[in-house]
Amino acid sequence: MLQFQIIPVTPFQQNCTLFWCDETMKAAVVDPGGDIELIINAIEQQGVTLEKVLLTHAHIDHAGATKALSSHYQVPIEGPHKEDQFWIDLIPEQKQRFGFAHAEHFTTDRWLVQGDTVTFGNIELEVYFCPGHTPGHVVFFHRQSKLAQVGDVLFRGSIGRTDFPRGDHATLIKSIRENLFPLGNDVRFIPGHGPMSTFGEERQSNPFVGDMA
Repeated sequence: MLQFQIIPVTPFQQNCTLFWCDETMKAAVVDPGGDIELIINAIEQQGVTLEKVLLTHAHIDHAGATKALSSHYQVPIEGPHKEDQFWIDLIPEQKQRFGFAHAEHFTTDRWLVQGDTVTFGNIELEVYFCPGHTPGHVVFFHRQSKLAQVGDVLFRGSIGRTDFPRGDHATLIKSIRENLFPLGNDVRFIPGHGPMSTFGEERQSNPFVGDMA
């Protein structure tokens, strides 16, 4: 069974997520943006063994502590899609702009594409390519739990910003409606910031991407 803990990190209160398999106690961290000591503490408190770092996209509040966490546990980095390489290359510039003291450039071990899966313990997450917020954004979905980690694609009552370099509003809307909503109204999702919701709730009431929008 998949278990999870949301760990808000950085001044942006980004929802870094610790996922683990309760049968094997093997784990993955999604989007370690910063505050690495909080992430390490969560891993230790849950008594799990980290197997990999997963990234939805490479904005610094989601990826700033990727290298530090990967190096600390000597585990591989998987994600995002290769179209986010330019954001990884911009981490030094993002670091100066936003004052992230410990963010470092990193090299991912595996780019992800639509239809891929990632695994830890007995857990398998499906990968969905959902560009728009960034060109290489991916989403992770655990079908048995009906749970998705959607990064900055979709929020409760809102959607991701598209005014960053290579963002695209129409592409983002298409990603949500064609890749996420078909997964089911009862799917719960962890967004990159703020509270959880379900795809069904957003279809009903989200002013940007709901059925009536």
